Parts: sequence; C-alpha cells; structure tokens
Amino acid sequence: MDNVRGLASRTRHQRVLLLTRFLTARFGRGSVVASAITAADIRKFVLDVPTGSRSTGLARVKGQALSCYLRFRALAGDPVELLAGTIPRPANRRLAKLAVTLSKSEITDLLASSDGSLPSARRDHAMLRCLADLGLRGCEVLKLTLSDIDWRNGTLRIVKGKSRRTDMLPLPFETGRAIAEYLSKERPATSNRALFVRCKAPFDKPLSTVVVHNIVKAAYRRCGWSHTRPHILRHSVASQLLRDGAPLKEISDVLRHRSLNTSMVYLKVDADRLAAVALPWPGRVV
Repeated sequence: MDNVRGLASRTRHQRVLLLTRFLTARFGRGSVVASAITAADIRKFVLDVPTGSRSTGLARVKGQALSCYLRFRALAGDPVELLAGTIPRPANRRLAKLAVTLSKSEITDLLASSDGSLPSARRDHAMLRCLADLGLRGCEVLKLTLSDIDWRNGTLRIVKGKSRRTDMLPLPFETGRAIAEYLSKERPATSNRALFVRCKAPFDKPLSTVVVHNIVKAAYRRCGWSHTRPHILRHSVASQLLRDGAPLKEISDVLRHRSLNTSMVYLKVDADRLAAVALPWPGRVV
C-alpha cells in the first residue's frame, strides 16, 4: 500500500483495520488461507453496513480495502484473481455534491481571528496560512521540514505528497512572513527538523493530524461558523483561483490532483460562469 500504491498513512491504517475485521470474522484465531475466501464471505462483509446517509460510502471503502488485499494475495501467488470480480461496487457519484467554500472576505476574517493569548498562536496562524493561501492538505503541512523552504527563491517544496512526487510551489509573502514570525519568535529549540513542532515537550515527537483539525475548528468557532473540516480551505483556494480566471489545468496543478476530473467539482460553484452558459428555462418571462 505504501511502496506500490502510494497510499497515505491514514488510508493504510484504515484499510488494515477493515481487513483485520474481515479476516478475524472469517478465520477467527486460525491461520489465514486466502484460497478459502469465498464470494459469499466478501459480499457479506461489504454489504453489512448500517443504514444511513453514509452506508454507501462505507460499503465502497470496504470494497476498496478488499480489492487492495486481493491484489496483494495475487502477487504472492494465491489463486484469488476471480474473487476481485465478486466485490460489490456501490454507485460512486463523484461530482454529485457541491464543494463547501469560503469567500475571500471570510478567509480574511478567518486569518484575522488568531488567538494571540495561546502559547502556539504564531504556529497556529502560520499553519492556517499554509492551508488557506496554498491549499495544502493537513498531512502536507505536518510533513513540511525546515529544508523545504527556499527563502532566497521564495518557494516551498512538497515532498512525497498524495501524488507520490515532489512539487515546488511559490511561497506567498504573507505566508512566508507568518512562518518567519513563528520560527524567530515562538518555535522551541529542538533537533526536530519538522517545520511545525509541539509547543510543549517532548518537542521531537511529531504532531498528529488531530492538531491541524483542532486549529482549524477553533478558528471556525471564533468566527461563529459551524464548519469543521480543514479541507474547506483547500476547496476555497480552488474556487478563488477559478473566479480569478485561472484555467482548470492550472488549478489542478496547484492542488496537485492526479486527475483533471478531480478538479471538475469546482466548476459547479462558479455561479457567474454557469449563468453565462445556462439555457433559458422553458416558459420563463423575459
């Protein structure tokens, strides 16, 4: 999952948990015999989900985990190739939902809401800047190191992101200033090469993704909003680029999407452009 598929650590952890449940339910504490897995076992596991708004998504995630496992078993020489075709495939309407975004003024309010009384105020503000100015994923912010910033050329290096490649992004002035403020006035003395570190000892222990979520949620609450997801800031960067006239290919490159189709969802939130191509409704009064 890591070396071949290039999956993020959180995805790998989730799939291991699901596969552990599947194999434990099938074999108990006995030895795992891949050839003994049947199509009925697979269908029972994938379709055994609680009813609700997320039932389809959970079934799809289970199917993806099993598909990944069967590919691995096939590479190991087990005769399981035919089982892959028995995995139920729930409908996946990728572009069915609208992306939740913030306006430019709301982003300004969010960045201005930093709580200066916190011992990690400058760190939290710099991390918010990375999310809101560059559209980085939370895990990418945590993986930044001191050597990823080229101050002379004003660039930021994203190493081994979700796309399994190294990308160079321009470092906006305000983002760089926020990071410099944190480095010079707040970051504790430590041998840890991570850009953002804990504000309390042990400083060499890495930050978890929960920290990013909590920082963003706290900023939302200070603005009086009910949002919770940090990914909204990434969506907002894409939508703002689209409103400024950036081509979809450039937006896809900035967000480092593997497929251009992933960026297509932002076309639906550009009301001005959609209105320009909308056909008149039959019977409408002009």
